[in-house]
Amino acid sequence: MLSIAILSILLGVIPSGEAFIQPLAKRDSILIADHVQYGFRLKDVNPGTRFALPDWSEVSNDTLTVVRPWRLDTLKADKKGKAFDLQGTVVIAPFEEGKYELPPVYLLRRSGDVIDTLEFSPCTMEVKDVAIDTAGFEVRPIKDLIRYPVTFKEILPWALGGIAAAGLIALAVFLLLRYRRRDGDAARHADPPHIVALRELDKYRSDRYWAPEKQKLFYSGVTDTLKEYIDARFGVDAPEMTTAELFAALRDCKDIDAGLREELREMFERADFVKFAKYIAPDGDNAKVLPLSVRFVTSTYQSELEEEHAGDEV
Repeated sequence: MLSIAILSILLGVIPSGEAFIQPLAKRDSILIADHVQYGFRLKDVNPGTRFALPDWSEVSNDTLTVVRPWRLDTLKADKKGKAFDLQGTVVIAPFEEGKYELPPVYLLRRSGDVIDTLEFSPCTMEVKDVAIDTAGFEVRPIKDLIRYPVTFKEILPWALGGIAAAGLIALAVFLLLRYRRRDGDAARHADPPHIVALRELDKYRSDRYWAPEKQKLFYSGVTDTLKEYIDARFGVDAPEMTTAELFAALRDCKDIDAGLREELREMFERADFVKFAKYIAPDGDNAKVLPLSVRFVTSTYQSELEEEHAGDEV
C-alpha cells in the first residue's frame, strides 16, 4: 500500500496552515518524558468527507517515542449539520534535552470523487531538563489526591432528568394499562408495538448512558427502538432509511403533531452526530431524549386508540 507521503507526490499537496504542538501538562516549558500533543485543525469540514491519517510508527526511536497514534476528534458542529471542525493529534514523548525538528503532517482527504493531500507545516519542539539540587534534595511521601465535595448544582440536572424520565414512563405505563384491550385471542402472544418500544426505552433510563464513552450506545439504542416502533405503527420502513428520508416520509402523517415531529427530527440529527461525527452531546440535551421518545410513543398510541373507538361507534 502506498504511504501518504508517496500519494502526496502523485496527487499534489495543498498547504493548509501550520501544525500545532501542545504539552498535556500545563506548564511553560516541555520537560523530558512529558507527553506532548502534535497535530492539526481543520474547519468547516463537509459531512461525508473521509481522511487517511499518517503512519508514524517509524518515528519512534531512543530519543522520541510515539505514545499514542494519530486520532481524529470532532471539536464542534453547527446545528444544521452542514459542517464541523476536526482536530487530529498524535501524542509523543521526548527523552533527551534539546531542539526537535518535527516532520510536517500530510493528511489524505477524500470528498466525493475528489482526492487530495493536505500539508501542515512542521513545528520545532524545545525540550528542557529538570535541574535537581542534590545538596538540598529531600525525599517526601506522596500526597493523597484532593477530593472536593459534590455540589447541589452538579447533582441538580441529573436528578431532574431522572425524575422527569421516571414520571413520564410511569404515566405512559398507567395509560397503556388503562386503555389496553384484551380480546382473549390465545393465538396472539406478541406484545403490541408500543409496549415493546416502552420496554426497550426503559432500559436507557439511567443517566449513566450520558457519559461520553456511552453516548453512542445510548443514542443508537433509542433511535433504533423508535424506528422499529414507527415501522410497526405507521408501516414506514424506518430501519432502512436515513434521518432525512424518514422524516420526509412522516411529513404528511396526521397522527403526529408537527411540533413533536420537529423535536424528534432534531433529536435524530443530534444522534447522527454522536454516532458518526464523535459529537459529545451536553447533559441538558441528553436529559430530553427519553421523555421526548416516550411522549412520541404514547401520543401516537393514543391517536390509534381514538381511531379504534371511532370505528367501534360507527
